[in-house]
Amino acid sequence: MRTPPLCKERTVKIKVGISPCPNDTFMFYHLLNAGCFSIDLTIADIEELNRMALRRELDISKVSSYAAGLVQEHYQLLDAGAAVGKSCGPLLVSRKTGAPAALPDARVGIPGRHTTAHLLYSLYANNRGTKEFMPFNRIMPALSQGRIDLGVIIHEGRFTYKSYGLQEVADLGVWWEELTELPLPLGGIIARRSLPPDTITDFSAALRESILKASAEKGNTDAPLYDFIRKHAQEMEAGVINRHIDLYVNDHSLSLGGEGNRAFEKLFSLGEGISL
Repeated sequence: MRTPPLCKERTVKIKVGISPCPNDTFMFYHLLNAGCFSIDLTIADIEELNRMALRRELDISKVSSYAAGLVQEHYQLLDAGAAVGKSCGPLLVSRKTGAPAALPDARVGIPGRHTTAHLLYSLYANNRGTKEFMPFNRIMPALSQGRIDLGVIIHEGRFTYKSYGLQEVADLGVWWEELTELPLPLGGIIARRSLPPDTITDFSAALRESILKASAEKGNTDAPLYDFIRKHAQEMEAGVINRHIDLYVNDHSLSLGGEGNRAFEKLFSLGEGISL
């Protein structure tokens, strides 16, 4: 495997956090195995990564876009590694049987206080409903069991919610796109501002190279890359893994570009204007 052009030996460990979602493991696999950086890796639920960034426990980390706005004083957004796109947003769902409670009275499952899904729901619903924060993978079971009335689902839930007897109430990604005329920035990679500038630049370049290498192997499910993805994908079916990667890894993942940066700036500004 050819190493990235800016790869050099480093002795100082960098604390890096990514989620177990297939888009993150897909993008980071080659970087983690290239030996360019000495990495202390944490793989955790996105809301746990958000909280760790708020506590400044990580040097470089995947976070929700809403959380990236909250930590701008201490972290900068990298140009590579983001999840930005169209038709990729959280879904607001309910049970198929029985009408959901009126929004002001509804119990709404939210996948973490600092998630982009929370911000989008709050903007969409004018902060109505009783929010119940829980790990994203517990929302659909709680909803199907009647413990909540509505749920905001993310990640692979977009592909599997019908198997829980659920139906879509609103696509918050489509709502965002109609409101802003911009793609939806769901998450990004942030780096501590106190890191040496060349480390930040080199890491971003190495991540971009890692994404390109993974993209060249896309669909080759016998490659070690897919062993790594499956190991962390919580028993996700192969078809769902591929759809997940197709949806969340795109040109904006290689470089935000002007449109991607405008999307983050818009989300940051809306996040500042609402109390959550």
